[in-house]
Amino acid sequence: MASFSAFLLTLSVISFLLLGTTSMAQLTPDFYSESCPDLFTVVRSQIESAVQNEKRMGASLVRMFFHDCFVNGCDGSVLLDDTPTFVGEKKAGPNMNSLRGFEVIDAIKAAVEEVCPGVVSCADIIAIAARDSVVELGGTSWDVKVGRRDARTASQALANTSIPAPTSSLSKLISSFAAQGLSVNDLVALSGAHTIGQARCTNFRNHIYNESNIDSFFAGTRRANCPPTKGSGDDNLAPLDINTPNLFDNSYYADLIAKRGLLHSDQELFNGGSTDSQVQAYASNPDAFNADFIAAMIRMGDIKPLTGNSGEIRKNCRMVN
Repeated sequence: MASFSAFLLTLSVISFLLLGTTSMAQLTPDFYSESCPDLFTVVRSQIESAVQNEKRMGASLVRMFFHDCFVNGCDGSVLLDDTPTFVGEKKAGPNMNSLRGFEVIDAIKAAVEEVCPGVVSCADIIAIAARDSVVELGGTSWDVKVGRRDARTASQALANTSIPAPTSSLSKLISSFAAQGLSVNDLVALSGAHTIGQARCTNFRNHIYNESNIDSFFAGTRRANCPPTKGSGDDNLAPLDINTPNLFDNSYYADLIAKRGLLHSDQELFNGGSTDSQVQAYASNPDAFNADFIAAMIRMGDIKPLTGNSGEIRKNCRMVN
């Protein structure tokens, strides 16, 4: 009788574990269809306002999604402020004095809390904001998978090592993306986000002054607002896409073919290497770029999300509950 009871107990435990596995929240576009049906409308309204006020903000929010997902997954950790007892990611090298748009996320969170308090994660808000920013700047829409929860932790060390630098070689870019489960195809497609936004002089100074894989006229144009001396004009901005910096299109790839990539890491995608053919394909076929960019954004959004009972739903995106 004891052995039979033990068997039933074991069976119950196995059933519970299986149920727990299958009932774990999975990312899906309709995750909030009942708990917060107005979520996407609220976020879209906030993004429309923010991007209309400043076009560059759209690019900044797409970049925020990238910087969040590449550090322990898409968990909203990038939003956490430092405190006397907590070190966040905002002061990591790739983020400090560079990553922006936090106040927009705060505004979205406040608006969402008005209609569905305590329901929607900050991590999901970043993902939706990135999609809506692309759309607001003329890009193609897609269904954003949601259901993420927010991290209670952050890693400044991983932010310093996992996010590829603008000085990265092609091999370094490939390995950085591979570490996140993303392919070379994803790398080239996601880099197309540089068809919008701007970069700081400090991040492209060496490329325009000391490298040969750049159009000389383009380099000269960029030098006019980026002095050669480190510390001088470091924060001066230049568009990543010289032709349509506020329009989400495929002209970034045409720039690379013409050796007008602003960052060293941009031009590495078209520099006699394995990704040249993909750059050429996207330059000539905007539909192919859009399709691959969307697929890559969805895959990036799937990087190690917290679901089920993991993490939390933050009340304030800047601090744990």
